[in-house]
This record gives sequence, structure tokens and C-alpha cells, in this order.
Amino acid sequence: QVQLVESGGGLVQPGGSLRLSCAASGSIFSINAMGWYRQAPGKQRELVAGITSDGGTNYADSVKGRVTISRDNAKNMVYLQMNSLKPEDTAVYYCNVVARIRSYSAYSSYWGKGTLVTVSS
Repeated sequence: QVQLVESGGGLVQPGGSLRLSCAASGSIFSINAMGWYRQAPGKQRELVAGITSDGGTNYADSVKGRVTISRDNAKNMVYLQMNSLKPEDTAVYYCNVVARIRSYSAYSSYWGKGTLVTVSS
């Protein structure tokens, strides 16, 4: 019903930058919150950054000052600009959207399949 496709991952050197994008498509009536999570090998999935429908943002302490989340409501897209990347940022990054498919539906959480970010020299 709602499909999420991430892009922009890849290999980057420490100190480098990447911009992740996530496109939401399908039977979407409205989107509430959008966010990015990540999961490193052997670790639990964790929130990187979130953004509400009115633009309010929150960030994990580990990325504050280095990462900016933004969204384009007209295009149903969310972005994650990551700067000053560190090896510990290496993880699979997942897009998450809280959306509803009908005006009378409850909001549900949807996940993308993830995009790998590797920070290494």
C-alpha cells in the first residue's frame, strides 16, 4: 500500500558527506512523521533523525550538528544530509514513514528496505 525506496548510500571516506533520499509512493492519503533509522552490524536499530508534518525535527545525540533531516511534502520525500561522517556511522539506513491510506484509516508505520552507508578510508 505504501512503498518506500531509499537511495544515496555508498562508500565514503571519513569526513565526507552523503545525502540520502527516500521516496514514498502508493495509496497515500497523508503522511505524519518521517524519519531515518540505522542499524549497524550486531546492534539494534536506532533513530537517527525524525521530522514531523509541520517540520519539527529531532536528532540522535551521536549525529547532532552533523546531520540534517528535511522533507518535501509535495513529493512525499524525506532527505538526510550527513556531513563529517565517521566510521561509526557505518550502517544500513532505513527510511520510516507514518502514514494513512484513507481519511478514516489509522496511521501505520512503513519501512524501506534500507541503503548501506560505509564510512571507511
